[in-house]
Amino acid sequence: MANGIVWYKAEDIRKKTQSLVERGDFFWLDLNRIFFVRSYGAKTKALARIWGLPKIWQKALGIEPHYVIEVVGERFDKLSESKKNDVLLHELAHIPRNFSGALVPHYKKGRRKFNDIIEGLRLRSFGR
Repeated sequence: MANGIVWYKAEDIRKKTQSLVERGDFFWLDLNRIFFVRSYGAKTKALARIWGLPKIWQKALGIEPHYVIEVVGERFDKLSESKKNDVLLHELAHIPRNFSGALVPHYKKGRRKFNDIIEGLRLRSFGR
């Protein structure tokens, strides 16, 4: 691990996210097109990251939009279950309702604030 990042499939994160999606009725999310990985060795302060597949790659490869949610093992795994849920909801909030492969930024002019979107997702999932 001293030389770069290593990624592993994260089936536990898939299951946790599936539970969140089912509780919150996130009808626009296609979990068959969201992949989950746990990384080690990333030089980031992030707890998790989301990666979208840009339109140019979709066209070039002839595939539908896909996403990857990466949890940074050294940081994410130390969190409480509640905080893990919040982090995953944050990453899901980056996926637009048209599931286009694009990402919703933290700040959008003239639109709802990103934190408001996350709070809406939290209320949908947990009623809190």
